[in-house]
Amino acid sequence: MPLSEQEQRLLDEMERHLMRNDADVVSAATDGRTLSYRNIVYGTVLVLVGLGALIVGVSTQLIVVGVIGFVVMLGGVVLAVTPTRGLPSGPVAVAPAPPKAKASSSFMDRMNDRWDRRREGQ
Repeated sequence: MPLSEQEQRLLDEMERHLMRNDADVVSAATDGRTLSYRNIVYGTVLVLVGLGALIVGVSTQLIVVGVIGFVVMLGGVVLAVTPTRGLPSGPVAVAPAPPKAKASSSFMDRMNDRWDRRREGQ
């Protein structure tokens, strides 16, 4: 179900507000580290190979093969879920908002200003 025009405008305004006022929160979520599709595939393959080795080790009662299979599975999981360093990313560059007149400031801007004043008073 598509958004109405009013809902779309409200969503756009909220996104702009978030990028303008909370850029540090937006940039902190990624921090330049992302999961690599290649590492996920390699990790999955290692988990499957390790599982096969574990099953072979248990069925043939070769404990060493089972332990090696388990270690390979563990390594595959670690490889798959470890984030990799992407391109070095600094803080998100956000153009400063043009100064607004007090009368045209939005409700969220007024609430943020009030919050900032309260935090400075502590």
